[in-house]
Amino acid sequence: MSATPGRKRGEKSRSPVSGLEIEVLREAGDWDSAAEETVRRAAEHAYAVVCGGEPGELCVVLGDDELVARLNKAYRGKEGSTNVLSFPAAEMPDTGAPEQAFRDELPLLGDVVLARETIAREAQEQNKSFADHLTHLTVHGVLHLLGHDHMADEEAEEMEALERDILEDLGIADPYAV
Repeated sequence: MSATPGRKRGEKSRSPVSGLEIEVLREAGDWDSAAEETVRRAAEHAYAVVCGGEPGELCVVLGDDELVARLNKAYRGKEGSTNVLSFPAAEMPDTGAPEQAFRDELPLLGDVVLARETIAREAQEQNKSFADHLTHLTVHGVLHLLGHDHMADEEAEEMEALERDILEDLGIADPYAV
């Protein structure tokens, strides 16, 4: 996602533990000051569990329902907002440049976009704290960037089990418990 006027950039930070560089952008919505740290911690832990210490880079966009609804319509053909969208980075086209020109670049995973109002509404409906639900959805979005999906039952079970394990490490209750 390209920078736009009014966008508030968080500092890029690279984890010495996971090797993941995370940029958090406050694009829209009334996000509290703790949100950036919450999404960084969740993204870093999900990445570390799946990828160990391999270097990588991702962007987390803190948005609102209006932004997410526009993206949902444009890229998925679906009306309305949703809680989280993941946009895996497209493969780089062949530029003709020698491969070594890109050796110092971190592998780009893609973008995770979060909708503040939807997350708050769902957290309230499900009797969860906002921070716990935000953590879960960040983990969910990062797992999508890492190739996990939930379209088929077997894939969904595998992804949910991984989410449960990551969230348990972070001290968050099973989001799928009834």
